[in-house]
Amino acid sequence: MGRRREGREAAIQFLFARDLQGESKPEDAEVFWTLHSAKTSTRAFAENLIQGVLSHQEQIDSGISKLLENFSFERLAAVDRNVLRVASYELLYCPEVPTPVILNEAIDIAKALSAGESGSFVNGVLDKLAKSLRKPGASAPAPHVS
Repeated sequence: MGRRREGREAAIQFLFARDLQGESKPEDAEVFWTLHSAKTSTRAFAENLIQGVLSHQEQIDSGISKLLENFSFERLAAVDRNVLRVASYELLYCPEVPTPVILNEAIDIAKALSAGESGSFVNGVLDKLAKSLRKPGASAPAPHVS
């Protein structure tokens, strides 16, 4: 497994734990990294994703919520919610990462960490988001500001 895949999975696991714990404390990150050993480069990549999601969480959550049909954001499985958050962050703020890579990684991680039809669900939501943010042949998407 590559550094970026491991970093994405670690970021999703951290955000999942944060969702379950409610309020977080600064030392939570150190506790997480004590339990989740990772190479320095993998940890740096994951921390970049975590900070990006947390910095833009309101916008990311709002964007995901708008794409859900007959379903509330709060009712999403915590794993699926955080897979969508990380992938949405990458779609919005990481134009150097190709859209198919973001979608494939998110789908594979959802299949590995979640249950049932999570891969298909994540695929459907992210496909809509990607089409609205990244036009084929465009160099980089402009972040949508609410």
